Amino acid sequence: MKKVLLVLVIVLFVPFITQVNILQILKLKTFDALVPEQQPSDYFTILNITEDDIANEGGYPLSRQTLAQIQINLLRKGAIGVGWVIAFPQPDRFGGDFEFAQALEFSPSVLAMFEGNGEYPPTIGTVILGDDTGGLKAQGVIQNIDVLKQNANQGLAVARTDVDNLVRRLPLLMRTDDGWVASYGTEVLKVLAGADTYVIKTNINGIEEIRVKGLPPVKVDSLGRKWISWVDTPQTNLAEMDVENKFVFVGFTAKGIMPQIAVPNNKLLEPHKIQAALAESILIEDSPYIPDYAIAVEAVLLISLILLSWVLINIFGISLGILFTSLLFFSTAGSGYYLIQQGLLIDVTWSLISQFITASTAFYLRFREQYKLRQQIKGQFGKYLDPRMVKKLQDNPKLCQVNGKRVNCSIIFTDLRGFTSLSESVEPEMVTYIMNSVLDVQVQAANKYFGCTDKFIGDAGMFHWNTIIPQDDHHNLALQAAKEIEKNIDQLNIKFAEEDIPKVAIGIGVNSGVCIAGNFGATDRFAFSLIGDPCNVAARLESSTKVAGVGVLIGEETAKYSDFELQLLEPIEVKGKAKPLQVYTWA
Repeated sequence: MKKVLLVLVIVLFVPFITQVNILQILKLKTFDALVPEQQPSDYFTILNITEDDIANEGGYPLSRQTLAQIQINLLRKGAIGVGWVIAFPQPDRFGGDFEFAQALEFSPSVLAMFEGNGEYPPTIGTVILGDDTGGLKAQGVIQNIDVLKQNANQGLAVARTDVDNLVRRLPLLMRTDDGWVASYGTEVLKVLAGADTYVIKTNINGIEEIRVKGLPPVKVDSLGRKWISWVDTPQTNLAEMDVENKFVFVGFTAKGIMPQIAVPNNKLLEPHKIQAALAESILIEDSPYIPDYAIAVEAVLLISLILLSWVLINIFGISLGILFTSLLFFSTAGSGYYLIQQGLLIDVTWSLISQFITASTAFYLRFREQYKLRQQIKGQFGKYLDPRMVKKLQDNPKLCQVNGKRVNCSIIFTDLRGFTSLSESVEPEMVTYIMNSVLDVQVQAANKYFGCTDKFIGDAGMFHWNTIIPQDDHHNLALQAAKEIEKNIDQLNIKFAEEDIPKVAIGIGVNSGVCIAGNFGATDRFAFSLIGDPCNVAARLESSTKVAGVGVLIGEETAKYSDFELQLLEPIEVKGKAKPLQVYTWA
């Protein structure tokens, strides 16, 4: 069992610590499903330039004069700033760069840069609180031409995907060879806040949070990434331009111009929509993030659930074990759900799967163990006990621990009178029939009163009580069984008379006392039985019934604790006893 547990821990923990793709995807999908929906901030609007707009302007690319006019129209409509999520690395072939540059100067404006085979821009102003660690490195930057970037800020419109090729996390800042460059959405907020510096707070794991003057600190992962909330930012077009008091993210939605990037919830978004989502997410109070300690918490939870599930099943058994592990499962799931709703992205999915696998394995092993034990009990005690008592033993196997056990019990010995002469006067088949009939009615009587059938030696039988199943009333149970045996023999004789079979008589000895119960015999041949003086006395009482002239002799210890009205007889002498024994029979 311990080896199985060790294997389970290794098999379930190794994928976790190695962070195999399937587990990462499972974790991310869980977050996708459970992260609560957020409302837009009301600071932004998305302006889509469509295929119809491009057709109306004579085709793509639009001239910089046209873009300048769009900029001016947006400002006239009340926009507080414009973000062009478009890069302009080459001069305008129509010669409109100066007009576009002038238009950019009229309001806070941000141009996009994209990763590519370009040189890094000059590093932005940053202050590092802690060690200069963490962060993703930009893979080269395609910048805008000088005349444009002199009148506008620049931000890196990056959209790196997770292992399942979906965008969920965007870096607020990225490293360059010389320092840092801001992501587009981050730069937009810095411009709107009128700040000129980013503050990067780090810890031993990497980046902890990023601050912009005038904005709340933004919790990020060690690489500086922010979890994105895909809010429904309002959208407009060139015809409507519903942009009053909004910062406008401008981009192309016409097919073939800008790539569509996959995000959760089966959506495909253009770069300007993704950067708008980043800006929105930064402003959301208590927005989701993956804390530095998440992996440690998940690891501890994983190991704890595996061990607890194993222990609960093996200590409390199948029924209670399943109950407790179910409570543990649902409480863990509920806690995980609550934490995600509070913005702490700590995943419990693999821990729950591991717990289920562990509990199922422990359940199967425990069930198999119990099944084998039940079959063993049935094999060992089925020939001794009534099926009802066997079931009690199967339900409570601890009762089977009878090897070398001292028990205060009651014993019955029986013997068929005159069986030797009877067997010589009838056919062997008839002898077998009579013998089996007599023994069968005795077993029926013993079973009726929950006795244990110990053995048959020829025509003699041995039965006992309170040896396997606890029976406080064993004295009365034994006497009731003796009464039942006599009754069954009388009814059997009526049947024998109808079949022209000689009448049979039986002697019964009943005694009580402390004996040793257990499996006695050789290594490969043993049986459950009793040894002790009370057994010997019960056998002697049965033999003495002929001398006493009664069918039943009852020992003093049995009579003392019985509820039966009994008749005291003259003391009798039995072999092995120095003094005569006080004996009783039915009144």
